[in-house]
Parts: sequence; C-alpha cells; structure tokens
Amino acid sequence: MISITCSQLIEQPMYFFLNYLSISDLCYTSTVTPKLMIDLLAERKTISYNHCMTQLFILHFLGGIEIFILTGMAYDRYVAICKPLHYTVIMSRQRCNTIILACCTGGLIHSASQFLLTIFLPFCGPNEIDHYFCDVYPLLKLACTDTYRIGLLVIVNSGLIALVTFVVLMVSYFLILHTIRSYPVGSRTKALSTCSSHVTVVVLFFLPVLFTYIRPATTFPEDKVLALFYTIIAPMLNPLIYTLRNMEMKKTMKKMYHQFFLEGK
Repeated sequence: MISITCSQLIEQPMYFFLNYLSISDLCYTSTVTPKLMIDLLAERKTISYNHCMTQLFILHFLGGIEIFILTGMAYDRYVAICKPLHYTVIMSRQRCNTIILACCTGGLIHSASQFLLTIFLPFCGPNEIDHYFCDVYPLLKLACTDTYRIGLLVIVNSGLIALVTFVVLMVSYFLILHTIRSYPVGSRTKALSTCSSHVTVVVLFFLPVLFTYIRPATTFPEDKVLALFYTIIAPMLNPLIYTLRNMEMKKTMKKMYHQFFLEGK
C-alpha cells in the first residue's frame, strides 16, 4: 500500500485497484484474526450478542467489497488486453473512482441484507456457535424458529452473488486468453503472468466461499478450515501473489526501500 501510494503506480488503474484490494484485505482479516488469537489463548471463549452482530455486518461488508473489487480488476485487465487503444479513455480516473464507489455500495447492500436476515431471529436456547467467528449459518442453527426460508434467502444473497461473480471472472479471463493467442511471445508472457496472479487470488478466495454459501443452511466441520482460506489465508497471500509475480511492483518496492532506509541514514 505504501509502495503504491507513494509512487507513480497509483496513477495506473491496475495498481489503483490493487491498493484498495490491499486496504480491504487488511480490514477484512482484522475483523476475525485478533478475536481468533485471543480465543486461542483464552480458556472460555465468549462474544457478546452486539459484538457478534457487528462482526457479522463488517465481515460481509468488507467481503462484499473484496468480491466486487476483484471483479473490477478483471474488467481492468480485460480492457487493457482486449481493447488496448481505448484503455486510457475507458479506464479514466473518474471511471476507477466510480467502480470503487460501486464496490462499496454493493458490499453495503449485501451486508445489510445479511444483517437484517439475522438480527430479527429469536435466540432462546443454546448459545454456543460451532465456529471461530459469527456467521449466518452457525447463527441460524441456534435460532428458535424455522429458518428454511431465511436459509434460501442467504443462498440467493451470498451464494448466487459469489457464483455469478466467479462465472463472470472466469469468462473474462477466458476472453483474455482467447485474445492474446495472436500476441507476440513477449507480450503474451507478460499478459499471462498478470492474469495468472489474478486467477490464483480468485480461486483461493471464491472456491471456499462457494462451498460455504451455495448449499442449504447446514454446517460441517470442514467449514472452519475452509473459512480460514477466505478470512485469513487469501487476504494474507494476496499482496505476496501480486508482488512476487510483478516486476514493476518489485522495482518500486526496492526504490522505496532505498529512499526511506538507505538514503535516510
């Protein structure tokens, strides 16, 4: 984030989106990881109802933003590779700001829907969730009412959004691969390197999400392991994946290192 914002990279749409993805990653995993680390050390693991609902809302808000930013990044790569002559016009700074605003609005609508489905549920029996953070399905399991219809709404709100977004992303990368077949070897390699980073991030994030939310309202022991991927592992690996496979980013980081540390001495 520092390397992008303190250099000319911020002027490029790809790094503009990458910066916002990194911010959302940092905030997203921070809603889960500190509480998880405290619970690992605590003998009695508790969370209040208000904190639980707050965690649910923020987690889905930031998760929704991340999903939509990944879609925006795929659109940016599609325009850059498939319509290079119109790239600077299509991906203007105003268009990039509009996409980020749309991502935040989409995340808010998604999160508010999940929150409203959960906040009015009656909880009168067991109060122990089989998870390391507050999510919709573990809370539905504790509700003292029939949650079948609510479970279907959760599938529509979370599962189908993730599925449609994943399909759109895969189609965009298929179109990119189809387009670069006629490119020279050097340009083709560069385009493949960039897109492979995006595909790696998308697969790491979306497959566990799809397994969790595309099915009926049931919980499995594997859910906690899969949730680690989209709440902690994928956000942690995103900056590494984009940085280690990107020569421009590595050069900028070396320049920033020399500027702040070596020249400062």
